[in-house]
Amino acid sequence: MMSEPATTESTAALQRTPLHALHVKLGAKMVPFAGYEMPVNYPSGVIAEHKHCRSAAALFDVSHMGQIRLGGADAAAALETLAPVDVIDLAPGKQRYAFFTNASGGLLDDFMITRPAPAEAAEGFGDLLLVVNAGCKAADTRHLITHIGHRCQVVPLPERALLALQGPKAATALARLNAGIAQLVFMTGGVFDLDGQRCFVTRSGYTGEDGFEISVPAAGAVALAERLLGEPEVKPAGLGARDTLRLEAGLCLYGHDINERTSPVEAGLTWAIQKVRRPGGARAHGYPGAAAIERQLASGAPSRRVGLVGLERIPVREGAPIFDSHGRRLGTVTSGTLAPTVNQPIAMAYLTQEHALAHHEVLAEVRGKRVPMRVQALPFTPHRYHRG
Repeated sequence: MMSEPATTESTAALQRTPLHALHVKLGAKMVPFAGYEMPVNYPSGVIAEHKHCRSAAALFDVSHMGQIRLGGADAAAALETLAPVDVIDLAPGKQRYAFFTNASGGLLDDFMITRPAPAEAAEGFGDLLLVVNAGCKAADTRHLITHIGHRCQVVPLPERALLALQGPKAATALARLNAGIAQLVFMTGGVFDLDGQRCFVTRSGYTGEDGFEISVPAAGAVALAERLLGEPEVKPAGLGARDTLRLEAGLCLYGHDINERTSPVEAGLTWAIQKVRRPGGARAHGYPGAAAIERQLASGAPSRRVGLVGLERIPVREGAPIFDSHGRRLGTVTSGTLAPTVNQPIAMAYLTQEHALAHHEVLAEVRGKRVPMRVQALPFTPHRYHRG
């Protein structure tokens, strides 16, 4: 899924996740991020953590993300008034990517929705369970309460931590704690006992690899993390590797690649707007910015998010301006890195339709030098989700 921009808060003002002391014990470099003091990397370094996730299993602390429970028979219909996705038809045990839109069709935040089975809802996991970005969670909670709080219960869950176990050997490691997790496939979830903790587990993540996100009571988060780190396949990974992994997977970072001025059509997220919510569908319209988004669905957006691969081994970072061969400004890089798996400079940017064509070449300016890049289809690294 999604994440959020780093911030510049003083360390004294930062919140800490329940795993903070464990990160320090493991030698993590801690940095300010979305209001929290978070591990950017451990002693092995970002590249080693990235490669370990691609080859085995990496454990990320994502407890800074917001977990919100929606309760009540009207919760799904209510949420559809704020997001252009099909929530009503989401079956028990299934998960879906979604986003809140504003009146102009821009993206207020992107998030994940899971519908727990009725018995799991009765345990306190809600009729719908949302995971939202840390930098947006206070605003998202207000947004939900203001607009649909009269139709359903909106309950933040700060008493729960969130761990992400990602990589091709994640299932092997997690199955030692509960063999039942093998029944999950990509974008499904349910309640499982893990190391004596009642956890809500989804088979999903933000790396392009197979993996799991584990909602665990905060009081038991350290014990569960240590148990997972004791498995031979698992090593800790920080925000640095999480960012390079998600960029190789072509996944958006909220506040960078998408924001309140970006439409889902421009961002290439129209796959998340199901047919029933599109023009002609049974539940079209009825969400903020519907008219603007539907116009773009019909006739296209003026610009579109694309992948770029560097033709020289010069990293191109966020903010680098992009030009055509005649020196005309085309856009700006929204995310960029020297990708460990791809072993090339990669980036994402928004280009006008006439330039957003596969194999089209543009120039990115890096420290006064314009370096060539080529438009490439996303993702840069193939997804390896477990679809059953």
